[in-house]
Amino acid sequence: MRFSLVLIDDEESIREGISMALEAEYDIRAFAAAEDALDSIRTGPPDLVLLDIGLPGMNGIEALRMIRQMHPEILVIMITAYEDVNTVIAAMKLGAHDYVVKPIIMDGLEVTIRNALESVRLRKEVRSLQEKFLQENIPCFIAESHEIQGVMELIAQVALSPDTPILILGETGTGKELIAGAIHYRSPNFKGPFVTVNCAAIPRDLVESELFGYEKGAFSGAGPAGKRGLIEEADQGTLFLDEVGDLSAQAQAKLLRFLESGEFYRVGSTAKRTIRTRIVSATNRDLDAMMQEGSFRKDLYFRLGVITVEVPSLNERTGDILPLANTFLVMFSDKFRKNFTAISAEARAALKGHAWAGNVRELRNVIERGVLIGKGPELSMEDLGIRETPRHCEAERTEAAARPVIPPEGVDLDELEREFERRYIEEALRMAEGNESRAARLLRMNHHTFRYRKKKVSWPPQS
Repeated sequence: MRFSLVLIDDEESIREGISMALEAEYDIRAFAAAEDALDSIRTGPPDLVLLDIGLPGMNGIEALRMIRQMHPEILVIMITAYEDVNTVIAAMKLGAHDYVVKPIIMDGLEVTIRNALESVRLRKEVRSLQEKFLQENIPCFIAESHEIQGVMELIAQVALSPDTPILILGETGTGKELIAGAIHYRSPNFKGPFVTVNCAAIPRDLVESELFGYEKGAFSGAGPAGKRGLIEEADQGTLFLDEVGDLSAQAQAKLLRFLESGEFYRVGSTAKRTIRTRIVSATNRDLDAMMQEGSFRKDLYFRLGVITVEVPSLNERTGDILPLANTFLVMFSDKFRKNFTAISAEARAALKGHAWAGNVRELRNVIERGVLIGKGPELSMEDLGIRETPRHCEAERTEAAARPVIPPEGVDLDELEREFERRYIEEALRMAEGNESRAARLLRMNHHTFRYRKKKVSWPPQS
């Protein structure tokens, strides 16, 4: 990776000396005046600027302020003829990365530059990994709906911490693993491994040894050299525990200990081990109900869910159905070398009206099948292989289609919406005999979303 530098100094000998010393390793542009340099920086921002404080005309402090306004990501190293503490402090407060004092010792300057550019290299590496991850998984991150935009904003915030546990809740097929990956690649742990574990796919009697590893002879069938566990494999990175609700009671207890102390023992070992990793977990099960039944530990739940991310189902983010479908259409048309360019009006209506029990994964599979067997250039109802399955009964459709009556004094639309939700929540609870988990399923939402909506509409009414 070759970096670009801009040098601004009014002394010709300094410009020539620094340029000759650095040009073999860096692309360097040198200027005698800040005004000329700013025009160049505006059109072609460099990675780093070497900026003399005592310039004629626009001085270094003013030039620093302008550079920070134009491109705040550019690193600036100030050059001063003498160690003027007050001026240097002012420059650092404005965002200067470092400073050097004249007369310049080239060996020291080169070390200062290399140290500064290491942070630039790291930032570019982070951006490259993030872009690669998003490019590979972009269909699941289509975020036109308000519901999923809120999730993406939360992800960007919580990713900043390197070790805070995060619990992702949502139905099967909503993209929980992709969200865990997005958290990893946006976090300070991005250079470490991203290790995924499907807890439901590992036999219960092997979960402990798979997660924490084992020593030679720990149990019948244990390998002669022992084995590192998946937690150790995720050291300095992220461990994603999918379907965490399927962990056995013994594995839950050991995981809780690790979350609280960062310490664990391999199976069959008395040697304590310590690593640092972030635990991101996910489940589509109702952990609240499992805690009430006693099959999931409350203390583990609260440790795993320091931050909780609730992923809406596709039926809750209907504004993303057609954008997702169009994205999948282009993706699979390219993959199968077909010429699909559009989705028919009838097929679009079916996609919007279909109840997506399998969420984004089901939609992706439907479009993949349609492109594979269809002839194009338009994806038809026959290609999709589904029939329109409305989310509402015909009576509700008729009512929704009817022209509303608004009295002369107007209506409180927010209150009408709350009343509408309140009636359905009340009816779902009645049908479920008060069981919130069953009521949530009747309204096609997860338990946490149901409880949030119930609280929002103030149900039950306060006496």
